[in-house]
Amino acid sequence: MELGLAGKVAIITGASRGIGFETAKSLASEGADVTIVARREDRLIDAQTAIQEITGRKVHYVVGDVTVEEDAKRVVSETIDQFGHIDILINNAGGSSAQSFDAVDNAEWQRDLNIKIFGVVNFTREVLPYFKEQNSGAIVNLTAIAGKTPPANSLPTSTSRAAGLGLTKELSKELGQYNIRVNAVSIGLVRSEQIEKRWKDNAADQTWEEFSKSQSANTPLGRIGETVEAANAITFLVSDAASYISGVALNIDGGAASVM
Repeated sequence: MELGLAGKVAIITGASRGIGFETAKSLASEGADVTIVARREDRLIDAQTAIQEITGRKVHYVVGDVTVEEDAKRVVSETIDQFGHIDILINNAGGSSAQSFDAVDNAEWQRDLNIKIFGVVNFTREVLPYFKEQNSGAIVNLTAIAGKTPPANSLPTSTSRAAGLGLTKELSKELGQYNIRVNAVSIGLVRSEQIEKRWKDNAADQTWEEFSKSQSANTPLGRIGETVEAANAITFLVSDAASYISGVALNIDGGAASVM
């Protein structure tokens, strides 16, 4: 399948590690140029070096906080200076803050919404003039299956993720006239530093495969997903191969969610 990503330019937030890093590597492997964004320069330098060595593509990094409007402006401006255009935005920056309602104060609510909603708003606002001018563009927003089927004690994350789904659908309706596609991926149990720490702290006598299976009783595929599997799905959604897909939220969860 021809993905049509050669020569495209992508901005990926939260890209120094995890799904963001794997997605940047995947896009670069397909011939795209990428700008990776995160708050820690040391991790960005490591990510830049690794992706360039693996793919041979130029990688630009920008230290930035998605919650700061001026940082979003600077990232987009530097990307234009480096590559001349922008075709893809992947709003990946986030985190998990899952607690009971009584345990979450207003400051925590605001922090979570600032990252997961206003971070997406900040970057989307900055790329849209370029997307509209060229009459094309692809955006993927990362959410979580908790945004579709929130369990108990999952606040504020499940609420901000649900808001992200609504934002994705609305933008897909509004921006389709400019040939801009907007989709989301809803992440389930996927390998992360947090999960790896749990494995090493609590089950060091198990192999990763054994631990993965033990944590996946409610996952039909019977294991924890790998970050590259999420990256592959995101790469497809921003590619020309998905040119008639917009407004969807694709579950990447091994079949665990009770809704599509």
